[in-house]
Amino acid sequence: MPPVRTPTYRAMVLRERGAPLAVEERPVPEARGHQVVLRMAACAVCRTDLHVVDRELDRGLLPIVLGHQVVGRVVSAGAESILQVGERVGLPWLGSACGSCEMCATGRENLCASASFTGCDVDGGFAELTLADSRFCLRLPGGYSDVQSAPLLCAGLIGFRALRMAGHASRLGLYGFGSAAHLIAQVARHREAAVYAFTRAGDLAGQEFARSVGATWAGDSTGPAPEPLDAAIIFAAAGELVPLALKAVRPGGTVVCAGIHMSDIPRFPYSLLWGERSLRSVANLTRKDGAEFMALAAEVPIDVLTEVLPLAQADRALELVRTGRVRGTAVLVPD
Repeated sequence: MPPVRTPTYRAMVLRERGAPLAVEERPVPEARGHQVVLRMAACAVCRTDLHVVDRELDRGLLPIVLGHQVVGRVVSAGAESILQVGERVGLPWLGSACGSCEMCATGRENLCASASFTGCDVDGGFAELTLADSRFCLRLPGGYSDVQSAPLLCAGLIGFRALRMAGHASRLGLYGFGSAAHLIAQVARHREAAVYAFTRAGDLAGQEFARSVGATWAGDSTGPAPEPLDAAIIFAAAGELVPLALKAVRPGGTVVCAGIHMSDIPRFPYSLLWGERSLRSVANLTRKDGAEFMALAAEVPIDVLTEVLPLAQADRALELVRTGRVRGTAVLVPD
């Protein structure tokens, strides 16, 4: 008799930093305990995926399957799973946390020293199947397709956490207008804030894109704001934007750095920070953030702009994100 063939699935694997992804056939994983196996329906591509590829993060394992904005359906579940086979859920950046440290006990599981992150410490969604902890999967709002839901899981969530840290800003500046900014600009407009979009010099297409999703004004990030801002969120991984954003906000205003990685911030005079201005960062997300944002997304609703590519073109999708040639969010789907 011929040998029994073990079921496999296809994964796009980062085996070496900076190298193209390798196509691998892997044995189908077994869900144990709280785990589930998700069949990928859509996985959005994030700038953080590039930070993993380019070794700009001080953590992460190799080989690794990238992708932390995963929409999938449960195809198998461990005995302790809180999800059932057939459910549609989202798998975000936060893949697990210890649940017992001081950070977890005080509602700050995003700062857990033992946390693992999807597509960085554990395999993510650039694959046909993904093994996940059911307790850290998020239920998705109705009214959004699989492709539309995927960008909500990081671009939306990080933007939402950054928006909350910005406080009640009537005039909000967004520096870097891509995947996250185009989503959170709509949330801010829903809250009746005026949105000011700052793009790279000469990026007229990006400025028009910002206006098309509700920005009151769009212009060059190196130039002055048209009026003092209450707060600014920096989505671009460019440290040189921090002094510019501080200069743009009024006394008492807040500048939020929303990326997981940023180039070094240049020296700037204390006068830019003085006047009780605040400078803070966003680190990851909590499951509470996820539940609250998904409820908000159902209420707004958000117009999610995407560019869809097959899983086999994951390298091309990464390059499109790297060069800023995506209008909205690049999303991978099964071939």
